[in-house]
Amino acid sequence: MAQINAFFNMLHEYGGSDLHLSSGSQPILRLRGQLTRIKYKALEHEELKTMLYEITPEAKVKEFEETGDVDFAHEVPGLARYRVNFFLQHRGISAVFREIPQEILSVEQLGLPQRLRDLAMLNKGLVLVTGPTGSGKSTTLAAIIDHANKNRRDHILTIEDPIEFVHQPAGCLINQREVGRDTNSFKSALRGALREDPDIILVGEMRDLETIQLALEAAETGHLVFSTLHTINAAKTVDRIIEVFPEDAQAQVRASLAEGLRAVVSQTLFKRIDKPGRVAAQEILMGIPSVRNLIREGKTHQIPSVLQTGREAGMQTLDDEICRLVETRVISPGDGLTQAQNKEKVQAVIDRMGGAQ
Repeated sequence: MAQINAFFNMLHEYGGSDLHLSSGSQPILRLRGQLTRIKYKALEHEELKTMLYEITPEAKVKEFEETGDVDFAHEVPGLARYRVNFFLQHRGISAVFREIPQEILSVEQLGLPQRLRDLAMLNKGLVLVTGPTGSGKSTTLAAIIDHANKNRRDHILTIEDPIEFVHQPAGCLINQREVGRDTNSFKSALRGALREDPDIILVGEMRDLETIQLALEAAETGHLVFSTLHTINAAKTVDRIIEVFPEDAQAQVRASLAEGLRAVVSQTLFKRIDKPGRVAAQEILMGIPSVRNLIREGKTHQIPSVLQTGREAGMQTLDDEICRLVETRVISPGDGLTQAQNKEKVQAVIDRMGGAQ
């Protein structure tokens, strides 16, 4: 058994999300969003390097030594999978392991809006799940893909770096490809995808212009495409996609995005106060005609107004969801205020409750 497995077991036992191993520091777990040191000696560079290399594929060791950082997936049978990142810092080698549960939780189990299940049943178009690093985007997407897997009879193709949640074929055929192992890049895998008869394509992240362009083309040509971006709300997501392209191409991109976009789900994670764990709050923008027109005409600054009035179309603002979570005492008023865009709105809810508690 690898020496590092003792730390994996501890992370799993305490229900943590991340394990941090850093030269010159004690091991640290992220528990319910907060870092907690393990009662263990500070790790030295050579000791930690030996421990990490014991579980690292030879090709990834070579890549790390050439570049100073590397990403890959690691699995401990019977326990969990881990998304792994090694990097160098001034004290030496460091690593972060994000635990990926073996069980894929459903939309219902995660407490997500039922509207997200409908996204899994769309025939075509682009669906984006956005948010900062560590906001649960992969978990939300896994729940959506799992619903499609169980309720459709289609070909699902995923392109990830690395593969996180492993889906077992149910109603669908699922092929999962890992960048660096099964394909050279998101771009080459997406080009190939259009010849592989997929109905649903999951692109782990839209990182660059060409990947975004290929994802838009796939959505326009009859595929249902899911992907992620590191943006904080729906309007900024639309702007980010358009601004990646040269100015002389942006009008065409706006037209393509207006035609293909079906939904943007922007989420933020909060620490729960009603029970252990964390909860996601989502802003949901649906690609209804009025939203498509705003995108096409370059009036994305008006998207927040459409979100405010679009509840019947399945839309919701992040602030409304934060207000609901504060009012039902799922999250603390202070955390709600910190993440709210319209702080006066959340403060009004807190005042009705008798002040911050």
